[in-house]
Amino acid sequence: MAGTVLMVNSVGSLVGAISCTDQPALSLEVSSYLRASLSDNSRKAYRSDLNHFISWGGTVPASPEMVAAYLAAHAGQHAVATLARRLVSISKAHAARGLPSPIGAELVRATLRGIRRTHGSIQRQVAPAVREDLLLMVAGLSGIKGLRDKALLLIGFAGAFRRSELVSLTLADIEKAQQGLIIQLRFSKTDQAGEGRKVAIPFARGSVCPVLALQQWITAAGITEGSIFRGVNRHGVIADTALTPQAVALIIKERAQATGLDSANYAGHSLRAGLVTSAAQLGVSSWKIRAQTGHKSDAMLVRYIRDANIFVDNAAGAVL
Repeated sequence: MAGTVLMVNSVGSLVGAISCTDQPALSLEVSSYLRASLSDNSRKAYRSDLNHFISWGGTVPASPEMVAAYLAAHAGQHAVATLARRLVSISKAHAARGLPSPIGAELVRATLRGIRRTHGSIQRQVAPAVREDLLLMVAGLSGIKGLRDKALLLIGFAGAFRRSELVSLTLADIEKAQQGLIIQLRFSKTDQAGEGRKVAIPFARGSVCPVLALQQWITAAGITEGSIFRGVNRHGVIADTALTPQAVALIIKERAQATGLDSANYAGHSLRAGLVTSAAQLGVSSWKIRAQTGHKSDAMLVRYIRDANIFVDNAAGAVL
């Protein structure tokens, strides 16, 4: 049991999981690379999920019967997506110790299917900040904070960036090109290996240009190195450190509310969803959209494209 507790306390990095009392000690170098194998957010999520399972009475190793009982005990209390994520954390804890995972057992899978059928609900989708919304959001922005917010919103939309990707950008990631800018994205949610990819931000044909907006912010802020999108206090003083992902979501909500939109429907993902939806409405091919967003397949784009084209060749429209 001591080994299990140790594993849970450090499950995020998987170091404790592999270096329990029944495993050989790991070198500092191996331990550091194990920690780097997961993002901070992933480590926190795994740790929280495992602590919840253990607090309920679970153990590692766990039997399929125990995991099924855990699911049943929390059905209706937690979202199905939350329970599914906790199964992933339980499975990873087993894999880290070289133990067979109970998650693949039909008993566990059938229990989750039953919970989904009984308690499942429509997954909440944030509203996409489509091009028309975006133009309203950036209109009238002024002052140093306004310059930052305008650049943040336009670059976030044009690059279809996640909020975590936006705040990770540094001046060294920006390369000027004849057609606009090339942004080197070093890490992303789906690129835990850190292979990186390049995202093109072209000059805009209209009056609102993400490239010019970013250049204006960098110049006005006097940024010569380090993070691009930084905090600005009410006195206009610019911080040395990057914004948090939560701050990006708040900026989007603030600008949505200022333009008369319901801020409750907008969040950090709205910029990324807005680019996909706007491009789909204009008939941009899915592979071109994926080149900008970094999606590996069309599967994750389907719902945006479907919603964007919901009135195109609509059956009721053809009849009525």
